[in-house]
Amino acid sequence: MATPPSICPDVLSEKELEILRLLAGGHTVKSIATQLGRSEASINERLREARRKTGVGSSRELARLLAEQKIWDRKSDLSPRTPSSEAQSAPRKKGFEWTKGRIAMAFLLPAAALGLALVAATSTMPEAAETAQAAAAVPLAGRWSLDVARLPENERPLAVTITFTPRADGRWHTLVWIENRDGAKIKAESTAATDGVPVPVGGSFAEIDSVALRQPEADTLVMTLAKEGQRVSTRVYAVAKDGKTMTETIVWANGEMPEPKAVVFNRVG
Repeated sequence: MATPPSICPDVLSEKELEILRLLAGGHTVKSIATQLGRSEASINERLREARRKTGVGSSRELARLLAEQKIWDRKSDLSPRTPSSEAQSAPRKKGFEWTKGRIAMAFLLPAAALGLALVAATSTMPEAAETAQAAAAVPLAGRWSLDVARLPENERPLAVTITFTPRADGRWHTLVWIENRDGAKIKAESTAATDGVPVPVGGSFAEIDSVALRQPEADTLVMTLAKEGQRVSTRVYAVAKDGKTMTETIVWANGEMPEPKAVVFNRVG
């Protein structure tokens, strides 16, 4: 077997390395643009320049080679960025109609293990200050509610709530309740770490049976949902800088929605 080529990171700028680091972590060009507050065109231009400098024909292959060389372990000065709070919903593909299962699937969030501990709030601290402190320490921790008003009327469930609870062992427990327009309620529950290893999803949601997590940044989660070992979708969750909203960008595995669809959750606890 041929030995993978060695890439000299010194030929790449810090911006190019940062983008490639996010790409290696599972981000798409769209989610990287959101994360760094730049346009998709500028991200693509940086990636083209990085390929030109290194002679590697694929951006994802270049990111993989750099990850294998542990480039980012040696370049620890690349600081994490916070995502833009103005991520916009992707346009809805014309003619696509959601079944009840797909409506539920779009808002299912299993466990998000962030590997950080919540800072304990003092008993005299006001509730708003406690929420702000928790959001700053672990951005995805807490209770989130889907902003259904942003969805087309025929695609709206009545409500979706997600509660992330940190565990002492570093994993996270997540409880999801989805209430459809016909009054049916769906429960999804899981506990997972961000090591990319699939874990079971319990409850009454039949569309998936496992989830695998990666966390490229403290405020960003990349999630792979599967059924019987087959990927159903990949999702990127990014919390806004103010900690009040969270954007979910969905890329479906079956090609039904080639453009990612984004939905927004508001923090309620």
